[in-house]
Amino acid sequence: MALDYRKCAEEIYSHLGGRENIISAAHCATRLRLVIADNSKLDKEALENVDGVKGMFESNGQLQLIIGTGTVNKVYDEFLAVTGMTAATKDEVKAAAAAQAPLWRRILKVPGDVFVPILPAIVASGLMMGIVEAIPKFAPAFGATDWFSFLDLVANTAFALLPVLVAISASRVFGCNIFLGAVMGLMMVHPALINAWTVGNYAAGEIPTWHLLFFNVQQVGYQGHVIPVILSILLMSYIEKWLHKHVPEMIDLFVTPLCTVLVTSFITFTIIGPVFSVVENWVLAGAQVLITIGAGLGAAVMGAIYPLTVVMGLHHMYNVIEAGMISSTGVNTWMPIASAANFAQFGACLAVALKVKNQKTKSVALPSSLSASLGITEPAIFGINFRFMKPFACGMAGGAVASFLASHMHGTDMAGNVVPFGATTYGVTGIPGIPAVNNTGMYLIELLVAAGVAFALTWIIWKEDEQPKAKKEAAPAKAAEKIEAPKTSVIRCAAGAVLQPTKGKVIAREQIPDETFAAGILGDGVGIEPEEGVVVAPFDGEVTSVADSKHAIGLESNGMEVLIHVGVDTVSMNGNGFTPAVKEGDKVKAGQKILTFDRAKIKAAGHPDTVVVLLTNSDDLENVECGAK
Repeated sequence: MALDYRKCAEEIYSHLGGRENIISAAHCATRLRLVIADNSKLDKEALENVDGVKGMFESNGQLQLIIGTGTVNKVYDEFLAVTGMTAATKDEVKAAAAAQAPLWRRILKVPGDVFVPILPAIVASGLMMGIVEAIPKFAPAFGATDWFSFLDLVANTAFALLPVLVAISASRVFGCNIFLGAVMGLMMVHPALINAWTVGNYAAGEIPTWHLLFFNVQQVGYQGHVIPVILSILLMSYIEKWLHKHVPEMIDLFVTPLCTVLVTSFITFTIIGPVFSVVENWVLAGAQVLITIGAGLGAAVMGAIYPLTVVMGLHHMYNVIEAGMISSTGVNTWMPIASAANFAQFGACLAVALKVKNQKTKSVALPSSLSASLGITEPAIFGINFRFMKPFACGMAGGAVASFLASHMHGTDMAGNVVPFGATTYGVTGIPGIPAVNNTGMYLIELLVAAGVAFALTWIIWKEDEQPKAKKEAAPAKAAEKIEAPKTSVIRCAAGAVLQPTKGKVIAREQIPDETFAAGILGDGVGIEPEEGVVVAPFDGEVTSVADSKHAIGLESNGMEVLIHVGVDTVSMNGNGFTPAVKEGDKVKAGQKILTFDRAKIKAAGHPDTVVVLLTNSDDLENVECGAK
């Protein structure tokens, strides 16, 4: 019997706690997305039992009800009629959800938003610094060569001009002109100012000072500082937006930039810089005390709780601390703690991969553990460890033990002097962190201890029959055809992993021979140059759509919405050469055949046979990473 869309909408509305409890509503291809004021007023059990609701979960501050392709839009229209609300876009709902987050979470989210885009530059520079500084230890003469001087310049640039990178990225986050932001960043490290790293060489009274109104401003740069830069750009965003609203359009082009830079720079150098550079030093000092307090007990505690901040999406906040450590002392002593925590999750996940008999779990656990060993722990944490909980707890124990050990280690600088154990960069942990640390031997011992403790505890404590009940009892209605499927993941995010659905060479999304796919308009993902005409399910999930032209299939699992599109412009083939093995609403298992296609017919029709795999709701998910791994 067809679903009664009006009744479905009315029943959903009746369990939401009243109209005043609904802030915003929108829908995507399969889900009704709601932002709720007070979740305690929801009747979640009743919502899950509403006829037409196939599932429910909360993500990024949104209540998401899974209804299905072709149905959700009709239920949504009735929901608007029942509630009297107006339609909202997905972006508006996301903004409303973000506004509902606690103030502390919104504040802690900002450093992550600012630092994630610039991490590649920081990681590259940090690794090069580690390598360049290590060579003279084995070949002292190299330190006096032009090559050393040149490579040292290349390696240090990102850190020497860090405020510029931070300012540009912060400008994107706060929605202001990135070029004005770059000017502010450059101004804070202007060569006319005394370099912040050499100011200690000046005696009291020797530092030149500006006398501006009531302020005496020392002419010192902000090399290595982060918090003053972010706050400066935040202020600039408010000034610029206010001026755009109030300055007449005919003079806005030159008045707004001029006033924005002048006012922001004055407040930055007189108030924000002097005050918050001190605050930043307090934060750094507090972090140093935290990881050394109690003869290493503080480090053990941080090594244990670090994975919890990953689960909450707050781990990028540590970038501020790490950047400040490198700038002030040249050594990031926080990195060994992060590495211990991450590598311990690798050990726990690897234990599950080797111990488990269930091939589906093994196919997820093994690549996820390898990813965690490289510092990308989300697939291991969300796909295996946190799901079964005991491996996650064992990983926390391994991280605590190794972090405690690391707090008692030491490193050496270029001159051979003893310095705190740490790294020359941040944003990199696990195996890739080896070139960045100042004591490779101790770092390897730390990693082995972290993984070893976690592996041993997981092997002893975790049992396969402890798999989640819902997963254990779930069974397909009929035997599904299984074939050998690649176990490589092509998309990873906080919600899980998407396995490679067809054999072949994985290419970057930008290389897909279609402008729409390549630009990421329909979501982030990859292309695959197929070796055979078979597509399999990339995870355990549900088929949400099968195109009338049979060339594309939509699937959903754990909040991930995936589109598998065979060929480019193949819709024009009207299904000729395509044979779906599933229909909308079918439950599928990873590796189950869902579609076959005739590569010869596609090529004869003049179309590329590239298989496109897209995470269509990638904007809604955290830590999305694409590429074969």
